[in-house]
Amino acid sequence: MIPDPSSQVTAADLDARGELTTSPGPSGRTNRSRRINGFRTLSDIAPAAHQALSAEIWDYVCGGAGTEATVRRNRKALDRLLLRPRMLRGVADRDTTTTLLGTPLAFPVVLAPVGGLSLFTPQGALSVAYAAHATGIVPFVGILTSPRLEDVAADVNGPLFFQLYVQGDRSWLTEMVRRVEAAEFSALAVTVDTPIHPRRERDIRNDFVPEKARERPNLTGTSRPSTGRDAGRFRMSFDWDELGWLRSITELPLVVKGILTPEDAGLAAELGADAIYVSNHGGRQLDHAPATIEMLPAVVQAVAGRAQVIVDGGFARGTDVVKALALGADAVAIGRLMCWALAAGGRQGLEHALHLLQEEVSVTMAQLGVTTVSALGPESVMTAPA
Repeated sequence: MIPDPSSQVTAADLDARGELTTSPGPSGRTNRSRRINGFRTLSDIAPAAHQALSAEIWDYVCGGAGTEATVRRNRKALDRLLLRPRMLRGVADRDTTTTLLGTPLAFPVVLAPVGGLSLFTPQGALSVAYAAHATGIVPFVGILTSPRLEDVAADVNGPLFFQLYVQGDRSWLTEMVRRVEAAEFSALAVTVDTPIHPRRERDIRNDFVPEKARERPNLTGTSRPSTGRDAGRFRMSFDWDELGWLRSITELPLVVKGILTPEDAGLAAELGADAIYVSNHGGRQLDHAPATIEMLPAVVQAVAGRAQVIVDGGFARGTDVVKALALGADAVAIGRLMCWALAAGGRQGLEHALHLLQEEVSVTMAQLGVTTVSALGPESVMTAPA
């Protein structure tokens, strides 16, 4: 059910750049706080985004592959995990900071790579990067988003991670890696769970083709194959040998995104991956896949400290983040929540959402009797009885 529209941030509150307006109120002061606080809690953000977006784009961001069983399973699996509070532990001073791939984070969250950011904010990856750095975290800049990776890096003063889809041969990959290095990104992620395009039934019904709805400036001026069939052939041919080769051509920290089993996590760690990114693509690739939170403990065990572990998949609350940290994740990536916040309030809306998320993480830590992220462990969670 969509809440009363009067409590939501609407498209009328956005200026031409997709940012929140700051018109003066009766006192002569701006209404910036009131506008941003059009969503006071994280649960207000999705309804606000629903009102701001067209039906096609709402379905694009919320939908999944096939019957969307994986999308639902991600959420249900998180809800089945219970938190075990401990009392009288002295939690007045709490520290949510951590480090990922050598980069300090104000709290253990990063912004997931999303190709269609310009569908939610005209500034695309720039809005995301500004919001991330304003809140002390790091964004993944996706290859399929805009502006060009060089422009984002030049405009933003802070660390950035880059996400790569395999769209060509070794020559093309080398060219892309060199561009990322030259732009001084802090890490490189390669997505490995998209060998073929899935059937997303909401997009099919809506006749919505994301590739036609967004710019892809990072693919211009490269040696990318000219036809979709050739690009798909390279994606389907990318294997463990190719991943090993990719690892060998750069000294950037390498993140392998799209791992869902301990077997693959172990192989990626053996090849020198610096981080294993546990993901089922938000349920957008394989229908009836396991939830990422279900697979996280086995992946952490398989990696055995050889690499850090990132996880995404349905995370939308501070309690969700804490559950993943307790099961061994080093950081949680958020995607849909990021898109909803951008749609509801632009860059400022995303900043506000991230502040709310950090506050929830800190409050949850206090309730569990821990004062640092590293103090969270399996004893902090349990599975709800059937």
